[in-house]
Amino acid sequence: MALDQSALLDLLGELKLTDVTDRIRVATETLYQELIDAEATAFIGAAPFERSGDRTTRRNGTRARTLTTTAGGLDLKIPKLRAGSFFPALLERRRRVDQALFAVVMEAYVHGVSTRKIDDLVKALGADTGISKSEVSRICAGLDAEVAQFRDRTLAAQDFPYVFLDATYCKARVGHRIVSQAIVVAVGVAADGRREVLGFDVGDSENEGFWTSFLRSLKTRGLDGVKLVMSDAHTGLKKAIGTVFQGAGWQRCRVHFMRNVLAVVPKGSQEMVASIIRTIFAQPDREHIEKQFREVTTMLSRSHPKVAAMLVDAQPDLLAFAGFPRRHWRQIWSTNPLEQVNKEIKRRTDVVGVFPNAAALLRLAGSVLIEQHDEWEAGERRYFSEASMLKLATMNNPIEVIDEAVILPELAAA
Repeated sequence: MALDQSALLDLLGELKLTDVTDRIRVATETLYQELIDAEATAFIGAAPFERSGDRTTRRNGTRARTLTTTAGGLDLKIPKLRAGSFFPALLERRRRVDQALFAVVMEAYVHGVSTRKIDDLVKALGADTGISKSEVSRICAGLDAEVAQFRDRTLAAQDFPYVFLDATYCKARVGHRIVSQAIVVAVGVAADGRREVLGFDVGDSENEGFWTSFLRSLKTRGLDGVKLVMSDAHTGLKKAIGTVFQGAGWQRCRVHFMRNVLAVVPKGSQEMVASIIRTIFAQPDREHIEKQFREVTTMLSRSHPKVAAMLVDAQPDLLAFAGFPRRHWRQIWSTNPLEQVNKEIKRRTDVVGVFPNAAALLRLAGSVLIEQHDEWEAGERRYFSEASMLKLATMNNPIEVIDEAVILPELAAA
């Protein structure tokens, strides 16, 4: 007994319009009713209004039954018969859940329903022992092939001039300990201006070896034509970028840099310092950016010398965007384009809490990223216009950086 494809798609469409709590109740009620009707058809030997020589009796209406479960009250209709009686075995204790439920469990898991709530859902369907986290992982194993295929797909079809890198953290059980695991994500802008999720991985830390291995896996799959990489100054990441993407520029995320700066500024001066630094990025061209950078560092060297020194030290990486098309600046001077992706990963994973293992974490994060990739691919709007990407392709040495030695030599020397 299982829901046909059309009914399951209709159910999933309805579930997506409801909140998580009501989604569990609707799923439970719908699946109960479908399974009850299917069992009645098998018992009678014919579907409603079906002419069949195997029919043993006929339906005679239904009787209502409200079933109280941990998912909420379920309003069910049990078929009555003209001869004999029928009571669905599904309502008996210790009844094994139909395989159709597993499809909904997988959908619920991908959409962020916690294993505890899945456990409640399965208990409501008659499995008093519930479902363990390892069982959820087994049910969701069907997603592994899709995630693996996506992670291993070739990237050689076109160049990716821009690559964004970032990481977010979740808890997972490794051995007998609960540890923080880094989910690293790479998003690229292709030569035609469209965004793609290039790859992702889960690891113990963000050291140079982990990042180098991850970036080399992208190169092995055909990633090429990289002109600029955007990221925070993660430990070991800059070295890994220099090793794997030789010849590409590195743009240090201005948002993360600003957080680092404000951490050394008294609270009462933070807004003033932030406003001054932001004027650097409000300039119309590279020449004015250089000029404003000099003025800002000169000003801050008197009131906040530590901030001025941080600016000078980060200058070539902080201003790398200035060598690229003006229309791209706002999107390439930070990793903000990855912020929404990371928030969605965190929204889904936070509901689960602690994952049973790193593989389960990779499965859910990968499913979220595949969904995001498909949305970008189906969208008509490009991240950058084809004209601006063509301009980038024809620029001479776009990764040339500003010479920091001409700005406040005394600070550079310090």
